Amino acid sequence: MTSRPTPPKADRRPHTYTQHGITLTDDYAWLKDANWQQVLREPSLLAPDIRAHLEAENAYSNAVLARTEPLQKQLVAEMRGRIKEDDSTVPSPDGPFAYFTKYREGGQHRMIGRQPRDGGDARFLIDGDALAENKKFFQLGEADHSPDHRLEAWSCDDRGSEYFTVRIRDWESGADLPDVIEETDGGVVWSADSQGFYYVKLDDNHRPMQVYHHRLGTTQADDTLVYEEQDIGWFTHIHESASGRFCVIAGGDHETSEQRLIDLASPLATPRLIAPREDGVQYSVADRGDELFILTNADGAIDFKIMTAPLSEPGRTNWRDLIPYRPGTYVIDFELYSGHMARLERTNALPSIVIRDLATGDEHAIAFDEAAYSLDTHGGYEFDTTTLRFSYSSMTTPSEMFEYDMASRSRTLRKRQEIPSGHDPANYVTTRIMAKADDGAEVPVSILHRKDFARDGRAPLLLYGYGSYGHAMPASFSTNRLSLVDRGFAYAIAHIRGGADKGWGWYLDGKRE
Repeated sequence: MTSRPTPPKADRRPHTYTQHGITLTDDYAWLKDANWQQVLREPSLLAPDIRAHLEAENAYSNAVLARTEPLQKQLVAEMRGRIKEDDSTVPSPDGPFAYFTKYREGGQHRMIGRQPRDGGDARFLIDGDALAENKKFFQLGEADHSPDHRLEAWSCDDRGSEYFTVRIRDWESGADLPDVIEETDGGVVWSADSQGFYYVKLDDNHRPMQVYHHRLGTTQADDTLVYEEQDIGWFTHIHESASGRFCVIAGGDHETSEQRLIDLASPLATPRLIAPREDGVQYSVADRGDELFILTNADGAIDFKIMTAPLSEPGRTNWRDLIPYRPGTYVIDFELYSGHMARLERTNALPSIVIRDLATGDEHAIAFDEAAYSLDTHGGYEFDTTTLRFSYSSMTTPSEMFEYDMASRSRTLRKRQEIPSGHDPANYVTTRIMAKADDGAEVPVSILHRKDFARDGRAPLLLYGYGSYGHAMPASFSTNRLSLVDRGFAYAIAHIRGGADKGWGWYLDGKRE
């Protein structure tokens, strides 16, 4: 009989320290490398004793699972058979071009390309597989073209440090400019003149605290610091505003937020504060002409509402309700366009998309039929359009990308997720039940099984639940679940408290106990 492998045992090396007046002893503190900040940048610097223990744990895992190798290979083959390896996104129009990403068969990293707006030959500028060649680790970050369509800012992490380096590639020559911006979060927002961009720099503790502006043709040492967050518990991110007129500096923790605007036509202007931070008040802004649209939980709107304020006087005293607070209806997000607003809502763990004509105030919802499903809206590059993109899937239905004309209310399917090895949604069933918790709260549970499933209490069940950080667990499609379901399992998602499946209050009810 083959003996079972012996699990590695980490040494006990007591380390005593005092925090908040309480003295603690940690026997395993040595497993956190005192040099961790340098290890993030250069993994080979990891302390030899830590590396040895991690390698021993990996070897033990491999030994324990060795008998399952044939099944592992079978499952991998099944799962890969459901993946369209040369998949691509639907091209997104912006001016004369439409931009998209694509994978090649057998590749691991995406390619970034564009084609003429009305169709024609595509050209790829960034090839992730080529960039990753001969590297032990590679992750392609974000990519964003300049307003004049001449340049592409792209980023990557080739050490596993999660510090991204930004470079600028010329669409005509295909060559990178000399500019190299290091230790960023990977994203940029271009200035209106295409001569520079904003980025967020990560500090030595990997916190996004500083926003810089870089002018093309200069060194990173010459970049201008335009904003620095002082609260080490906050995170700072940037994005382009709805109209494309501003860079939005968005800061916050998980309970409080604060945003600033920089006019992209005046890249070195002082960021303009929308409303000072208030404990427990969250908000985000979008702009349309001389008006701001604000998604917020202000005034006790636990599940959020949408307000407006004049761009010239954006302070809290000037906020006015546009979509009032409705308890139990969680306003997740909204997309703003020149003539319409599309908001994504969730009620009782089911999402919906509601379109509002900003001229008339008329509203309508986009209808869906299944008992449980997932929805998401996808903002494009263009503001002056009536076209909204949204994706739909359920636990039985592969993801579908639609274009929806918000004026004519017509829907066009642009892409359906392909399952190369085949998938018939009619062979599966999705149901939704409510499970009563000990305190009487009804917890939604989404269930997937085969149509020929026998409800006799003997089938295995995999019950999944995650309740934290306000993350909802959508009843979306996943090809990997099918390997379980096709073997007679029922697969269930419990939309438990701690997530925001039934609103932000559902998240609040699951924390701090």
